[in-house]
Amino acid sequence: MLASLTREILQSLRVALQALGAYALFFVRLLGEVPRTLLRFGLVVEQVHNAGALSLVIIMLSGLFVGMVLGLQGFDLLERFGSEESLGSAAALGLLKELGPVVTALLFAGRAGTALASELGLMRATDQLAAMEMMAVDPVRRVVVPRFLGGVLSMPLLAAIFSLIGIFGAQLVGVQLMGVDSGQFWSQMRSAVEFGDVMEGVVKSCVFGVSCSLIAVYEGYHAVPTAEGVGRATTRTVVISSVVVLLLDYLLTAAML
Repeated sequence: MLASLTREILQSLRVALQALGAYALFFVRLLGEVPRTLLRFGLVVEQVHNAGALSLVIIMLSGLFVGMVLGLQGFDLLERFGSEESLGSAAALGLLKELGPVVTALLFAGRAGTALASELGLMRATDQLAAMEMMAVDPVRRVVVPRFLGGVLSMPLLAAIFSLIGIFGAQLVGVQLMGVDSGQFWSQMRSAVEFGDVMEGVVKSCVFGVSCSLIAVYEGYHAVPTAEGVGRATTRTVVISSVVVLLLDYLLTAAML
């Protein structure tokens, strides 16, 4: 019994290491094609629109409601200690350093990541990628890298919009509904938030953008060319991206502290 359990654990560890190596090799391949892809920057701009602009509605709505909930919970907590005027700084730090990058990455994986994986998987299933190879067109350079760069460039912008809308939602609840003084709300925020806090959120959003985009294009490009394979690749994209985002969030937070 113990030997069987140990063997299964070692087998799972070996499979995980193999997958990690495959992701690393694919990432290196993408990086090698980036300079040539940037010469056709219109392809990248189109993918920024698909991955970023088309995700704005869900990002803005989610940011607004997260900020409003943060305003309610923050006011209730700070009121117990007589520090309601610190609501602005608490909301801003929570959104800029943690909630903004993490929630945006999870939403990005659920919306744009699945779109990238399913699109590439469908191209694999319908032999479009094979047709490109037969015409001496590198599908990685022509199809995969623009989508990867589009996701990488979109993530920090979406995270910034999420944080700004969230701060507005917290201000809306704290000032307009709960009666926190507007001047204290913004002055406490300006005095508490430093440049390093903003950069922490930027670094996290950039790392999450690379990881989520890499997982999406890898799973889609290597999907089994069947309807079931495309669905499985889409599901794996969401699951793996969510776990990786939370793991990287802990590692980055620990490193930056």
